[in-house]
Amino acid sequence: METFQSPMMVNRTISCAFPSRQSKQIFGVSNSRLLFIFLNRSPPRPVSFKIEANNSNFTFSYLVGSCGLAPEAATSVSQKVQLHSSERPDSVLTLLREHGLSKSQISNVVRKRPSLLLANPNPTILTRSLEKQIIPSYNFLKSVLLSDEKVASALKRTSWIFLEDHSKKLLPNISVLRATGVPESCIALLLAHFPETLIQKNGQFVNAVEEIKEMGFDPTKSTFVLAIHVMAGNKSIYNRCVEVYQRWGWSEEEILMSFRKHPNCMLLSEDKITKAMDFLVNKMGWPSRMIASCPVVLFFSLEKRIKPRCSVVQALRLKGLIKKTLSLSTVLLPDKKRFVEKFVTKYEHQVSDLWSIYEMKVDFKSVI
Repeated sequence: METFQSPMMVNRTISCAFPSRQSKQIFGVSNSRLLFIFLNRSPPRPVSFKIEANNSNFTFSYLVGSCGLAPEAATSVSQKVQLHSSERPDSVLTLLREHGLSKSQISNVVRKRPSLLLANPNPTILTRSLEKQIIPSYNFLKSVLLSDEKVASALKRTSWIFLEDHSKKLLPNISVLRATGVPESCIALLLAHFPETLIQKNGQFVNAVEEIKEMGFDPTKSTFVLAIHVMAGNKSIYNRCVEVYQRWGWSEEEILMSFRKHPNCMLLSEDKITKAMDFLVNKMGWPSRMIASCPVVLFFSLEKRIKPRCSVVQALRLKGLIKKTLSLSTVLLPDKKRFVEKFVTKYEHQVSDLWSIYEMKVDFKSVI
C-alpha cells in the first residue's frame, strides 16, 4: 500500500501544484476543484456487498470520528465503501485539509463520493515539476481552450495531456488540423472532450485525418473532429459496428451516410444496436434504411424513450387516429414536452388509457 508523502519533502511533490494553504487558486482554478479532479480521475468503483461486523464498525466509526459525518449519513455511506485500515483515508483527508478544505466541505465530499477515501492521494501529475511541466502544459492548453473550465475538463478525462511534452504529439496533431482547415472551435471541442485522440502518434493521427477527408467529411464541421476521434483511437470498434449494421441490411453507402450524420453511432455496443434495431424494425415495422438516415435514435433509451413513444403511436394507429406512415423522426426526435402535447394530451380523451400506455403501465393492445 502506498504511503502519503508530505508536500514539503521534495520540490517535485504535491506542493509544486499547490504552493500553500493560503493560495486559493492555481491558473485561475480553485485548489480544491483541481484537487478533487486529481483524486477523482480513477477512483475505485463503489462496492456494495455485505460487510463483516468488525469492518462495518470500523468504517462507521471512522466516518463519524474522522470525516465528521452524522450517524445517519455514516450508516448509509458504510454500505458503499469498506475501510480495512485508516492509512489510505488518513492520507486523503490530510491532503484535503492541507489544501484548504473545511471540515464541512470534507464531510460533504465523503458523503457524496465515499470511494475517494480509497483514492491514491499522490497522483503522478502532482509529482511533476511546476515550472518545467505543469505550467508549460497549462499555458499551451489555455491558449487553445481559452478557459480554465475547459482545461479542467480535459484534465479530468486524461492526465496525460499534462504528463507528456505537448510539443511531441499534441502540438503536431493540432497543427495537422489547422493545416486541414479545421476551425479553432472544433479543435477546442476535440481537446476538451476527447484529449486522448490528440495524443496519438502523429503518423497514426495523420492517417485518420486523411481517411476522414476521403470519406467526404467537411473539415469546417464539428462532425469532422468527432469522426477523427472514432478513427484515430477506436478503429476496431468502428469495424465491429460496420459488421453489425451490415447484418441489418445496411449497405456501405448507408453506413457511411449514418457515420457522416452522427459519427458516434460507430462507437455503440453491439447489444445496444441490436436491441434498438430489433424493436424498431421487427416490432414497429420501420425499414432498416430509415434508421440509417436518422442514426441519432440509436442513442435513445429503449425503455425510457423508444418503447413508451412507440406504444402510444401503436395505440393511436389501432384507434385510427393517426396515419400508419409516421416517420421515425416525427415520433422519436421531439423533446418530451412536444411529444406529449402532440400525441398524448391531444388524444387522451379519445383513448382513456393513453397516459397509462405512455407510462408503460398498460399494453397498447388494451385499446382494442
